Amino acid sequence: MPPLARAVLVIALLYVFLAAVRLLEGGIKGFGSDFTDALFQGVSNPVAGLAVGVLGTVLVQSSSVSTTTIVGLVASGVLDVQSAVPMIMGANIGTTVTNTLVALTHMRRSSEFKLAFTAATMHDFFNLLAVVILLPLELTTRVLSKAAEAITEAVSGGSVGGSFNSPIKGAVKWLAGKIEGLIEPLFGEGNVYAAALLVLGIGLIFITLTLITKNMRLLVARRIETSLNAALAKSGLIGMATGMIVTIAVQSSSITTSILIPLVASGILIVRNAYPITLGANVGTTITALLAALGAGEVDALTIAFVHTLFNLSGIVLLYPLSRIRYIPVQAAERLADVALEHRWLALGYTGGVFVLLPITLIALLR
Repeated sequence: MPPLARAVLVIALLYVFLAAVRLLEGGIKGFGSDFTDALFQGVSNPVAGLAVGVLGTVLVQSSSVSTTTIVGLVASGVLDVQSAVPMIMGANIGTTVTNTLVALTHMRRSSEFKLAFTAATMHDFFNLLAVVILLPLELTTRVLSKAAEAITEAVSGGSVGGSFNSPIKGAVKWLAGKIEGLIEPLFGEGNVYAAALLVLGIGLIFITLTLITKNMRLLVARRIETSLNAALAKSGLIGMATGMIVTIAVQSSSITTSILIPLVASGILIVRNAYPITLGANVGTTITALLAALGAGEVDALTIAFVHTLFNLSGIVLLYPLSRIRYIPVQAAERLADVALEHRWLALGYTGGVFVLLPITLIALLR
């Protein structure tokens, strides 16, 4: 497919994605408060919310899908901003499982496996450390949500709990209305219709993001691989900018960081050059939630999207500038890789334990 045609296809897919967010919101509202109260009972517990964010992202293998869903929940009134903040943080942790799974494919080759597992898990440790610092700070001071509310008010002119005139909301509402008009005669009104909207919305979000990622990777990512190392040798800020730009382009931080694993494993890229790219990818991935919030046109939805961006930026500001603590996630990942190299089963146990068993246990205990 010619590049111009592929770019037009991506724009069309993005439009359908925004309509899917509105369908998701409509499906959630259609079930009524009883259903949603039961579905998200206990999510007000911040640790449970964190675990829900981790597990939900692992299950769909995309933080873009999970954060978009969270934006839809906030837009529909099911979640308030404060309850959604830990879920957004959990989504950041859950998205790193893709890198770890990619690293496990190098398990049979010892030298490659150590480098690959280090490159993968340094992302885990950075996000975990950011949550350990910022979640208690948010719970005690609401620093992130207050800052996000201020930015939202300045950008949209709306107050908390209201709506704003999004420049794309009308166009998105038109397409969503057409789709709803096709579905309603098939299912009528009530819970069946709401379920159909919910399933279709989530399905379209997943499909469109997958296709956007695939097509944008063909347009952008292959060109990036050849010139990456040369640029990173100059500055960590270049690495962050590269990670952010590529992630915005391909609409997936997992794609950006997963590209790094074979590059590091083969020795083309050193671990500490790859590190700032993962930080930039963390920031770049927040564009999806911001787009979803613009499509929803709700102030609270835009607020939680800005919380996502501020969380990732704050993690970088707190951990990267000081040389004494900058590479703590890398050092922790190197030590874990040394252990995993001696006991390969621990790599599997770490992946399943951190990303699946621990979140399930926390949800079961704290709901």
